[in-house]
Amino acid sequence: MPPAEVFAVDVSGASAATDSGNSGNNGNNASQPAIRQADTGARFVNDAAPPSGAPVRIGLLLPLRSDTLGAAAESVRAGFMAGLERDRDNITVTVLETGDVPQDILGAYARALQSQDIVVGPLSRPAVAAVAGSALVSKPTIALNSPEGHGQAGAPALPPQMLAIGLSIEEEARQAAQWAAADQPSGSALVLTTSSAWQRRVAAAFASQWEGRLGRPVRIVELGAPDGYLSDPELAQLRARLRLDMPAVLFSAMGADQTRQLRIALGSVLTTEPDNPIFSTADKLPPPPAVPTEQFASLPIYGTSALNPGASAGFPGRDLEGVRLLDLPWQVQRDHPAVMVYPRPLQTGVGSADMARLYALGIDAFRVAREIARHPAGRFQLDGVTGKLTVDFGEGPASFERIEQSAIYQNGAPAPARP
Repeated sequence: MPPAEVFAVDVSGASAATDSGNSGNNGNNASQPAIRQADTGARFVNDAAPPSGAPVRIGLLLPLRSDTLGAAAESVRAGFMAGLERDRDNITVTVLETGDVPQDILGAYARALQSQDIVVGPLSRPAVAAVAGSALVSKPTIALNSPEGHGQAGAPALPPQMLAIGLSIEEEARQAAQWAAADQPSGSALVLTTSSAWQRRVAAAFASQWEGRLGRPVRIVELGAPDGYLSDPELAQLRARLRLDMPAVLFSAMGADQTRQLRIALGSVLTTEPDNPIFSTADKLPPPPAVPTEQFASLPIYGTSALNPGASAGFPGRDLEGVRLLDLPWQVQRDHPAVMVYPRPLQTGVGSADMARLYALGIDAFRVAREIARHPAGRFQLDGVTGKLTVDFGEGPASFERIEQSAIYQNGAPAPARP
């Protein structure tokens, strides 16, 4: 099986968008990540608000002809149309199909500017980068991804008329760091990853937030994973390290199955390893400090939406009980007011959770486009199916923030974490 990508990592033209231990607290005691208070000038969007009056033409620019991104694009399209069905007053949507070639995408975008008031898209990172660097952006453009490095120091700014609202697993990692720091006000973090490129990006994002922004010590450990299975010798070394140096927080940059393997391995510290191992019959070394069972049991583990493969793919069972993660309300909060009013796509099998997330992105993309159409300039907040959204558009450089739902594994499946 080829290395997997997580839906929020990268929807680039070169890779498909698929795939992606025991805390002492239960979900009722897990706190939400810190959410920045919006400026007092922000308005809250009411989906029942009357339209502004003038018809609005929206062009939805998607790589539906792409072999690698066609399924992802179709999920976004379906979600966008579900949003339109709930509020189509004075709004028309034209779907603009493209392939993967940048010139094809730029040509379709240029034609959209001639006939549409707002453009939603492109979807892949390279396509968004091509449009952002083309000097074509003269009308509101809601990009469904971000160029590589967007938001980091030294990265070029997007055009003022472009708003990037794509799903970002790196941003989930940064929010997980804030959440973990609020729960554990002191101590270090241990970040576990494999050599997978997306996992390394997730690990780096968490570490940067934990150390660079929060000023707390962090260590990244990269585990070998031949054929996707964590190396037993390296897991044994990790167990020994934890005996000597217990962090305050463990962050898994890995997916659900590898984190499950990790939890089983950590559990074996308590049940299968001798309390006083002998390293040599000729020279007995002093045993490492004993680690109370309670200390291992209460080691909090955090992760991203990669830990939630979805019900159709099969949750990892009870092995992730107590593990904390960030995910979209669409995936973990079925009773959310916005989530309840939209139909769910019929998607099953491997990768269906990622397609569901892209469907949710399509819903919120429509809602953001509709609000910008009604109020072309200003700051607003939206309680969306992908998270709590804060948008500033039309008055200088655009800005976007998404706060995702915190969740915790309970009874074998992720459930919303309560304050």
